[in-house]
Amino acid sequence: MRIEETRLSGVCLLRPSAMPEARGPSQARWNEGRLPEASLARRFPREIRSLTRLPGTVHGLQYQAPPFEQERLVWVSSGEILSVAVDVRRGSPSFGQWVRATLSPTNGRQMLIPGGFLHGFITRALDTTVIIKVTRAYSAQADGRIHFADPDIGIDWGLPPERIVATAKDRAAPALRAWRSPFQLPSLAA
Repeated sequence: MRIEETRLSGVCLLRPSAMPEARGPSQARWNEGRLPEASLARRFPREIRSLTRLPGTVHGLQYQAPPFEQERLVWVSSGEILSVAVDVRRGSPSFGQWVRATLSPTNGRQMLIPGGFLHGFITRALDTTVIIKVTRAYSAQADGRIHFADPDIGIDWGLPPERIVATAKDRAAPALRAWRSPFQLPSLAA
């Protein structure tokens, strides 16, 4: 497994090692032993599988507020997504900045998103299955969202906002400037 840093500190792309075989290639999708080498040791006690039928469907931008913040490991078993992480840690020099990556079974990429980041994705194929491993259990009280088409964040989803399929909850989410982030850089924590 190769670990690639992104321009946002803590957000990484993991690429499995391909193992060619006569019957077809296989991939080592997860190797927990490699993570400490890159200071990425994580435990993921919960896994979520999400099937989305239509391309152009957005999920998020979601977060779990402290003390229930989650780190996420995201990959795709069928279809394709554009996965996005947005830094919302108060005091971060990259606050409001985002990175994105195309995740598919073909490229085998996985995105690791630490706490203090929003996460969202848009499907780019029919019948897309996304797998998300999280470091903590879900808490309804800690669940939150920021609007996926917030112009202050400026994510290019590849479609105009009016053509994106989204839930009422995602469409009603507040803008970043109307929200106070519950996250801060660890060095600023009191």
